[in-house]
Amino acid sequence: MKTESMTRLSVNINKVATLRNARGGNVPDVVQAAIRCQEYGAQGITVHPRPDERHIRYRDVLDLRPVVHTEFNIEGYPSEFFIDLVLKVKPEQVTLVPDPPGALTSNAGWDTIARASFLREVIGRFREAGIRTSVFIGTETAMIEAAADCGTDRVELYTEPYAALYPADPEAAVTPFAEAALTARRVGLGLNAGHDLSLDNLAWFVRKVPGLLEVSIGHALISDALYLGLKNTIAAYLDEIRKGTL
Repeated sequence: MKTESMTRLSVNINKVATLRNARGGNVPDVVQAAIRCQEYGAQGITVHPRPDERHIRYRDVLDLRPVVHTEFNIEGYPSEFFIDLVLKVKPEQVTLVPDPPGALTSNAGWDTIARASFLREVIGRFREAGIRTSVFIGTETAMIEAAADCGTDRVELYTEPYAALYPADPEAAVTPFAEAALTARRVGLGLNAGHDLSLDNLAWFVRKVPGLLEVSIGHALISDALYLGLKNTIAAYLDEIRKGTL
C-alpha cells in the first residue's frame, strides 16, 4: 500500500460552462455545479478562463470564489489580465499553462528553460500574494529541474501521452510519469497531474506515480456525469483514486 496520503480530486468545471454558453442564459449554473461537486466529495474546483471566454468567463471566476471552500485552482496562460484576475481572486492555487490564446485545449508543457526568466517573474508575483503555484509540464527531467529553479511550488504533469498509450501498454505508458515524479521529489516540488485522466486509467496512474498530490479532471468526468449523474460520477472517481492507493 502507498504510504503517501490519498491523492486529491479537483473537478474542472469548464465543460459545464461550455454547455451553458451553447444555449445562453445560466443553465447549467457553474456556481451550483461547483457547490454540488464539493458536496459530493470533490476536494477542489478547477477553472481555466480563456481570453475568448468560450467556456469559463472571467465573471464566473469572481462568482465562484465565495462558494469554493475546498481548493480553488485557476489555470491559464499568465497574460497580464490573467495575472490581475488571479491576484484579485486569490485562489489557493494557480496553474500556469503555456497555451496560446486560440488553443482548443492544453497540448504541451512549458519549456521551463527557454521561458525561465518569464516564469520566475510571474511566479514571484503570485508568491508575494501567498498563492501556491503549479507549472504545467511534460516529463523531461531537465524541464522539471528548471521548473524548480523558477521557484514554483508544484508541477502538473501533462498526462495526455499517458492516456493515449495506456490501452495498449499500461506499464510503458506510466513509466515516464513515475520517473518524473521521482525527479520532482528530488528537487523539492509537489506533484499534480491532469489531462485525459478517466475512470479507465486513473487507478493505475495513482498506483504507479509516487507522491501524487492532486489530479485535475474535467472533460471525462463531466462526460461520465451525463450517463451516471454528477454525484455517482464523483464517487466513482474517488473510488478509483482509493483503488490506486491499495
